[in-house]
Amino acid sequence: MTIRLHALTFDCANAAELGEFWAQALVRELDPGAGKEFASIGLHDSDRSAQRWCFAQVPEGKSAKNRMHPDLITADLEAEVERLVGLGATWQADIKLGSMRWTTLQDPEGNEFDVIAEAESQS
Repeated sequence: MTIRLHALTFDCANAAELGEFWAQALVRELDPGAGKEFASIGLHDSDRSAQRWCFAQVPEGKSAKNRMHPDLITADLEAEVERLVGLGATWQADIKLGSMRWTTLQDPEGNEFDVIAEAESQS
């Protein structure tokens, strides 16, 4: 018996809107049929190695810090953070820990995520 991650799912108020933010952030397409109740990115792709992202409407709002969050990585931290903020993300903090650098952001519904500088681009 084996188990693998099927999808990363976000609870949200509007699945289509949050899904569109993440599709743009990841430079991917929102799957056809996205609506306020459910949206996805790559859910029906045949490539099992591609990440699948789902967005499901729930009645309650976010009330605490995420216990788990996505980490994205880029060669140009500053440019990528600027692009994501332009898409609707909110800056939270710039962090440096030893040789690692990252920025914590929130998506339009307040879900935290980090954008990490690749090692060779860190200063």
